[in-house]
Amino acid sequence: QVQLVESGGGLVQAGGSLRLSCAASGPTFSRSAMGWFRQAPGNEREFVAAISWRGGSTNYADSMKGRVTISRDNAKNTLYLQMNSLKSDDTAVYYCARGGYYSGAYSAAGQYDSWGQGTQVTVSS
Repeated sequence: QVQLVESGGGLVQAGGSLRLSCAASGPTFSRSAMGWFRQAPGNEREFVAAISWRGGSTNYADSMKGRVTISRDNAKNTLYLQMNSLKSDDTAVYYCARGGYYSGAYSAAGQYDSWGQGTQVTVSS
């Protein structure tokens, strides 16, 4: 079973940037699609971004397009999310998740079977 540990969250002013990381244990990271989701208090968990197992395909939520970049380093078993021009609406707990083997960049949470514990991102206005 893969373990996912997010880091990089924190408090940032509106317009600022953060880079989230997700360290994965085990040998399956390099053949798994990966995704980022977020959940704000009182809201459902929502899709942020996804990347295919080789990194050749990415997918972004409309609300995040142009402001975030998902990437991965399979040699380091690490997933990243670079977030720029942050808004107060981006305040949430951000989770990384593992998708299927040799899969594309899907947005549905049901396509992911392992989740990290989350990292808090707070954007002050």
